Amino acid sequence: MQSAEPRAEDIEIRAIIDEHAEMEGPLLPILHALQEHFGCVPQAATPIICDVLNISRAELHGVMSFYHDFREVPAGRHVVRICRAEACQAMGANALADAALSQLGVAWHGTTANGAVTIEPVYCLGLCACGPAAMVDDKVVGRLDASRMSELLKEAGA
Repeated sequence: MQSAEPRAEDIEIRAIIDEHAEMEGPLLPILHALQEHFGCVPQAATPIICDVLNISRAELHGVMSFYHDFREVPAGRHVVRICRAEACQAMGANALADAALSQLGVAWHGTTANGAVTIEPVYCLGLCACGPAAMVDDKVVGRLDASRMSELLKEAGA
C-alpha cells in the first residue's frame, strides 16, 4: 500500500525546516521562519521539527510556551498588547485590560470573531513612567484610559 502524497503545507514546512536545520541552535530560527511564512507555527510542523532536530514534543512545547511571540494559530490583522507589569498595574492597567477584553468579547490571546484584533498580555513595554501602556501592532501608546483604549480598539476594527 502506497502512502498518501504529502500535503503542500507539509512540503513548505519541510523546506523551511531544512533551510535552517544545519544552523547552530536552529530551533528558534526555524520557529521564526515558520511563523513568518504561515502567521503561526502550524501543528503539522511539530513532528517534522522534532524528527529533524531529534527533540521531544515536550522540549518543543517548552520553547514555544516560554517565548510568548510564537503562536499555534494566526493572529488577527492587528495585535494589541497591554502591559501587565507592576508599574502599569499601579496606574490602572488591570481595569484597562478588563474593559478591553470585555469590549472585544475574548480572553487573553483571543482573536475577535471578525479576525481584526488579537489581544495579548505583555510584561513591560518600557513606558513605566507613562502607564498604563499598550502596543497596537508596532506602535507603543502610553497614559491610556478606558476611553482611549476603546478608541484604539475601534480603529483596529473591533
